[in-house]
Amino acid sequence: MSGASVLRDTGRGYLLSTPALALFVGLLVLPLLLTLVLSFNVFDYEVGVKGDAWTFAQYVNLVTDSYFYEIFLRTFWISALVTLLCVVIGVPEAYILSRMGTPWRSIFLILILTPLLISVVVRAFGWSLLLGADGLVNQAIQALGGRPVKMLYTPFAVILALVHVMLPFMIIPVWTSLQKLDASAEQAALSLGATQAKVMRLVVLPQVLPGVLSGTLIVFGLSASSFAIPGLLGGRRLKMVATVVYDQYLSELNWPMGAAIAVALLLINLLVMLSWNRLVEGRYKKSLGE
Repeated sequence: MSGASVLRDTGRGYLLSTPALALFVGLLVLPLLLTLVLSFNVFDYEVGVKGDAWTFAQYVNLVTDSYFYEIFLRTFWISALVTLLCVVIGVPEAYILSRMGTPWRSIFLILILTPLLISVVVRAFGWSLLLGADGLVNQAIQALGGRPVKMLYTPFAVILALVHVMLPFMIIPVWTSLQKLDASAEQAALSLGATQAKVMRLVVLPQVLPGVLSGTLIVFGLSASSFAIPGLLGGRRLKMVATVVYDQYLSELNWPMGAAIAVALLLINLLVMLSWNRLVEGRYKKSLGE
């Protein structure tokens, strides 16, 4: 193939990708840049945002105020715990799903995906009805002779609801990875005297790791930026980063501060996710002997 034809094909590829690139820039890159610019604007409670004045005050407040340390720490430990629970629950569930035959596999796959068709807000209200002071769970506890337990507006309620919402995002990537695993490889290892635990560790786990990596990145990122679940089940006292951004924008009307918090959340999320990606990929390549 001549150099001219290669250049022509390359130019055609760039031309065909122009609409997608324009959509990406218009809907993601440009709003992020505008948010970044807004985070450096000066804010005055009397006149509002000063678009022609610039400051680092918002970021200084984020670094020096212990209130924001508490919010970010709570957000990330809850997100990490939700991710861990989704791995513990989702990986075995995906493995069982991959070993099911028809029609049960299709039935259970539909059951796993069905909650995604329901709004997160509706699911949050459903959990509030279950976990409230007069909810079904407390009614059952009282019926058994116990005393009501405070569950709503606690970390327990937020974590439980987030696991319910995020679990499909863990199961599907792991299940997809397991589709590439030949079941005969497990049978061969067992026939050669390997224990089931050793087969899971040396045969299944290396194949599952890419799916687990994808699932953990998705679950952690979505949990850390979640708004509806913490807002409705965490209440005003149990704040997470997304709810603080909401308060800064709509309650305080301090848009630059809200933008600075959002930018900080994005950067910390990227740092955590890239570090985790590098760690897991390194172990995956090591397990393959590369």
